[in-house]
Amino acid sequence: MTVLVIAQIIGTVGVGVAPSIGVLLAGEVTDSEAWAGLARTASTLGAALLGLPLGNLAARRGRRVALSGGWWIAAAGGALLVAAAQWSMVVPLFIGLLLIGAGSAVSLQSRFAATDLAEPRHKARSLALVVWVGTLGSVLGPNLGVPGELFGAATGLTIFASAFLIAAICLALAGLVVFVWLRPDPLLLLEQSAQTPRSAPAGKHPGRIRQVLIELRTNRRARVAMIAILTAQVVMVSIMTMTPVHVAHQGGSISIIGITISLHIAGMYGLSPLVGLIADRRGHRFTISAGIVIFLASLVIGAAKPDDTAWIIVSLILLGVGWSFVNVAGSALFSTAVATQTRAASQGGVDALSNLCGATAAFAAGPLLALTSFSALSILAIITLIPLTVLMATRALIPKAS
Repeated sequence: MTVLVIAQIIGTVGVGVAPSIGVLLAGEVTDSEAWAGLARTASTLGAALLGLPLGNLAARRGRRVALSGGWWIAAAGGALLVAAAQWSMVVPLFIGLLLIGAGSAVSLQSRFAATDLAEPRHKARSLALVVWVGTLGSVLGPNLGVPGELFGAATGLTIFASAFLIAAICLALAGLVVFVWLRPDPLLLLEQSAQTPRSAPAGKHPGRIRQVLIELRTNRRARVAMIAILTAQVVMVSIMTMTPVHVAHQGGSISIIGITISLHIAGMYGLSPLVGLIADRRGHRFTISAGIVIFLASLVIGAAKPDDTAWIIVSLILLGVGWSFVNVAGSALFSTAVATQTRAASQGGVDALSNLCGATAAFAAGPLLALTSFSALSILAIITLIPLTVLMATRALIPKAS
């Protein structure tokens, strides 16, 4: 847990650059709103594309190799972005943002790694702790432009290039921390204690991806957990992505927009340890249901008070808190529900699908806001919550032990 926490803090500083400075760099390098919009989703797409392969790598070689490898891939992306920023190169920009998405993928998988050896009654708490410390990176990463100015003055690099160089160093250090000190490997130790074989002769068992699909088709608890994770991601991303645009259209300043997003991020991560404790003590159903109620409060405020900036800020805070309840409880449920032999691959698969759904939601939210309104977007998000609400109301889907 100590190694995971340290790596998470260092690594998420580098990851936090992509949705902030990376977005600004995309606009500057491409000089096109259409290309810049695609670049903004590149890191999320990278996380989606790399999530399952990194999960499969963990299944074959353990958490240490997969997590360190993911951090180092992201560091390589950060290095490419230094060149993209310094010399305004479009191709390295896209490749770098895709690769830095590996940092998001391993940041998510680190929360599952925290549950490998946790006691069953403390799994949600362990997972939530790793999620919570990621707040530091989410806050510090977007502000690397400040030390970037000092670094640039000493090296001759631009501010953006300096910021990404610092990010690349942080990501490389996170990989080094995991590779050197994550011993014994928690996933390998879990499988040894469960007496689960790591490999089988060719042709004897289905491939890992097929195993994951079979597990989701036959395992109700895992399926419900996956739906909770995906629903939370789609609802949160679709509203959060468009809120800065909406506030700006209402005449809100850059500082107001920054405060709104910062408070939203605080809502997402700040209460994670408490949410984990609630999930351990009251159960996954109760916690996910509480998250749905908080989501609904947020979206009703967004639909009813779209022109009131103060209420929009309240709505965004609640949106973050709702995401925290549903995501932490859903992830903890998924971790306990999947079989040991498909654990890492399944976790990588659900993270990849979550990132893909998030990228799709972010891409679709823009045209929807342009064609309709912020109120309509909030109502559509409420409709998205209906399937998960029905599942939580159907007691037979999750045993009482959960």
